[in-house]
Amino acid sequence: MGYMNTASTGGGGREPRWLTEDEQRVWRAYLHATTLLEDHLDRQLQRDAGMPHIYYGLLVQLSQAPRRRKRMTELAIDAKITRSRLSHAIARLEKNGWVRREDCPSDKRGQNAVLTDDGFKILERSAPGHVEAVRQAMFDRLTPEQVGKLGEIMKIMAEGLQPQDSGADLPWLR
Repeated sequence: MGYMNTASTGGGGREPRWLTEDEQRVWRAYLHATTLLEDHLDRQLQRDAGMPHIYYGLLVQLSQAPRRRKRMTELAIDAKITRSRLSHAIARLEKNGWVRREDCPSDKRGQNAVLTDDGFKILERSAPGHVEAVRQAMFDRLTPEQVGKLGEIMKIMAEGLQPQDSGADLPWLR
């Protein structure tokens, strides 16, 4: 029998569309690879910069934003995380002196996260090791054709998972 979820048929009473053996193999390989990749990148960044991968991604987002600042809501959307997880992460980055919060001048309820000079320096120091870890784990193992196909596949998956409905249950809306 294919990949099963015994908790629910999930299709309003219809028989589940179980995964074929080939689909199971691909699904498990995908889960295995993405779990290992995320762990690899987390370990590298913890060792070299004392931060998890998610924090590095937030610093990168801020470094690429105009004046190295971004509204917290936009940062949550770009990072694809809940607002509470973002708030916790920003608090930790503030404690390290890498980010500070400022009130948003155009919206008194909003806040901006701002990358500090120290935050920019830690990003500059950690970026070469991080990009090397990404290159070794992923791009050095793939042909240019495989890289192109993987990019196409990930784009299709992301587009299918990014609802256009503003009422959708997305992490950054929670």
